[in-house]
Amino acid sequence: MSEVLAVESMAYLYKALSFLRDLFEAMGIPEDQRLERTEVVKSLLDVIITEEENKKMRLLESIASLRKQLDSLCFELNVERFQGEEGITMLQLEKDLCIQLEVRLKQKEDRRHELKRLQEQEQAFCELLHTTPYSMDKDSVPTLEELEQFRCYLATLAETKACRQEEFISAKSQILLLMEELDYTPDTSVEKDILCEDEDTSDLSLEKLAALRDLLHQLEVLRAENEIVCEELHSQIQKLWDKLQVPYEEREVLATFMTGSIPKRRKVLQSEADRLEKLKIQNLKKVIEAVREELALYWEKCFYSREQRKAFGPYYDEDYSETLLQLHDAEVVQLKRYYEVHRELFEGIQKWEENWKLFLEFERKASDPSRFTNRGGNLLKEEKQRAKLQKTFLKLEEDLKAQIELWEQEYSKAFVVNGHKFMEYVMEQWEMHRLEKEKAKQERHLKKSQQIEVEMFYGSSPRIPSKRESPGSKITGKVFKSSWNIGSLGKKTLNTSQQEHNRTIDLDETILHNGYSQSSLLQGNFEIHSVASTYAEFVQDFSEASKSDDDSGTSNSTNIHS
Repeated sequence: MSEVLAVESMAYLYKALSFLRDLFEAMGIPEDQRLERTEVVKSLLDVIITEEENKKMRLLESIASLRKQLDSLCFELNVERFQGEEGITMLQLEKDLCIQLEVRLKQKEDRRHELKRLQEQEQAFCELLHTTPYSMDKDSVPTLEELEQFRCYLATLAETKACRQEEFISAKSQILLLMEELDYTPDTSVEKDILCEDEDTSDLSLEKLAALRDLLHQLEVLRAENEIVCEELHSQIQKLWDKLQVPYEEREVLATFMTGSIPKRRKVLQSEADRLEKLKIQNLKKVIEAVREELALYWEKCFYSREQRKAFGPYYDEDYSETLLQLHDAEVVQLKRYYEVHRELFEGIQKWEENWKLFLEFERKASDPSRFTNRGGNLLKEEKQRAKLQKTFLKLEEDLKAQIELWEQEYSKAFVVNGHKFMEYVMEQWEMHRLEKEKAKQERHLKKSQQIEVEMFYGSSPRIPSKRESPGSKITGKVFKSSWNIGSLGKKTLNTSQQEHNRTIDLDETILHNGYSQSSLLQGNFEIHSVASTYAEFVQDFSEASKSDDDSGTSNSTNIHS
């Protein structure tokens, strides 16, 4: 396009010069004037050319200045340097540079405005949270990455503010409740400042929150201490009520005053405890006797022997005083602690005692002939109970023995039950049982001997067997008949009467109402209840019964039933 314009311009210039020449010739202008007028045309062209060259220079200078400003802005904004399109004119380049410069200037202004806004937010957070300002020059032009990092930092501060404000509100509400419970009045300036501020507080510094936590902790400790004192007072009052045997109606009166703040309740409890203490001093004898009952109960629980009980001399002192009561209270506390520490052992021994009493009861029933009437299946039930006792009795004893051995190894002293080691205590119970059976046997022999002597001297009528007696009962009839004959004769030697006496005793011990011997009925697993009179026999019979039970797979009660 520019070439076409240039050709057209050259053609027009050539045509114009030709037209002037023709005019000059037509007018007859001399040659020298023609040259002068041609020079005028040339000078006009030179002026035009000079003006255009100056315009081009100004255009180049403008382009250079715009590019310099734009490059500086791109550097400040941390963006790429502007690159113009290839083949465009200088005027178009100048125009593009102007547009880019305006865009970059606006970006710079926007970033500075955003930075200022963020710094204002940061200032508010710093004043509220007492934190260090973010390190950024307010006069610099921040990059997009720096602005994003600044926004993230402010978001963190906002979360910190929310957390601290929530903690502040929560702690403050708890403090207000505790102050109400404790009738607490703020006395320091810090406490007053904390409680006077509203929820939108202007200070959420770590120091302020630390002071708030300290106050909350202080009040919680104070409340806990008061509650502990109240519990101790209530426990003391309960013990005094029990010792003084205060009626239930009087105890209920105290509950009506147990309202309001903790200090008020503490004051009420303290007043009641003081009143009961005074009443206790006035009723020392009654109180000490109540404590002695409790002490005797723990002696029983701890299986104290008579010697151990006598070792506590104040128990037998009749000079009732406050000191005597303190000694009894201290002894009860010590015994309670001792029982709680060894509760498992004492409960095991108590269970052994219960099983031992059950075993003695079975032994007593075993010597009662009326048990074989078997009305209502009582005998079968009894035999099942014997089997259960047989399986658990010695196992419990072995477990206790192992536990006591561990205890003695740990404490390096003997664990005594009623003044004896456990196994010695067990053997003592078996020996007492054996002696009682021997004594009962001797009493029966003496009674029968006296009866025979009476029959020998005064005579007796034979007992007529009933129709329902079993064939075995005829033997007993013969025995009585023999006794009758001896009585009627009235003249027998001492040896003869003694033989009859022994015969009668042997028959009475082996033959029961239905004619069956006791040993024949209680074979197998249940022999233990009728023949064991010592601990060694009991253990041996238990082992044999267990072995027999494993071999046969059936219980003795089943055999009896069949």
